[in-house]
Amino acid sequence: MRLFVSLSYNGGRFCGWQSQPDAPSVQEELERALSIVFSEKISVTGAGRTDTGVNASLYYAHFDLTADTVAGADKICCKLNAILPPEICVFNLFSVMPDAHARFDAVSRTYRYYVHTAKDPFAVRSLHFKYGLDIAAMNRAAECLMGEHDFSSFEKVGGSSATSLCTVTEAFWKPLDDTHFVFTITANRFLRNMVRAIVGTLLEVGGGKRPPQWVAEVLSKRDRASAGQSVAGEALFLSDVKYPYKLEAIKD
Repeated sequence: MRLFVSLSYNGGRFCGWQSQPDAPSVQEELERALSIVFSEKISVTGAGRTDTGVNASLYYAHFDLTADTVAGADKICCKLNAILPPEICVFNLFSVMPDAHARFDAVSRTYRYYVHTAKDPFAVRSLHFKYGLDIAAMNRAAECLMGEHDFSSFEKVGGSSATSLCTVTEAFWKPLDDTHFVFTITANRFLRNMVRAIVGTLLEVGGGKRPPQWVAEVLSKRDRASAGQSVAGEALFLSDVKYPYKLEAIKD
């Protein structure tokens, strides 16, 4: 049987989601915990790759079991959380069709990036931008990202994607208070390093270095060198993944 598992993780000490030789990963830790709890070797497939330091407040992965049924989902999640390191938390298990796929079935993903403009010793998963931000200008610039575009200008050089076309359905900045802000972006797919490059570009607009329409020019050039610098990964969160079907949690 195939199951989905929902989880969150603090990416601070991991090399990212994907298992890598001689480097800690979220995938490796989850596979280890699942294999112990279910007493069989388990491999998991995640909803997407996150880079070193990047977090997920809501993430999905799928895995297969030799058993036909699973009972006591709450107890299973408790056992998994007891084994997993403090940086990873499992929420629930979902029964899905045998061909359901956590990565390829996803119809959209949402990322959030956090920024603060005043020194804050508790904002450890947020970028300290030491200058004031023009949120209105940044939102005008973010409107240029809406719709289907070639996002080559925001893709890490040497990326292996077959196409750089992505469709963005929301992109906006919102103040959390006077000095803390969050950028939200949703798209059908994302290129490697795309969100961090977009945020770095929008911060140039917010800091007054560039006009809002500059973002449209960057998009049209399809050249990574034309965009702003990528920001750090520790303030980036994968916050939602949508599927074309309803995920039904396993009931005890």
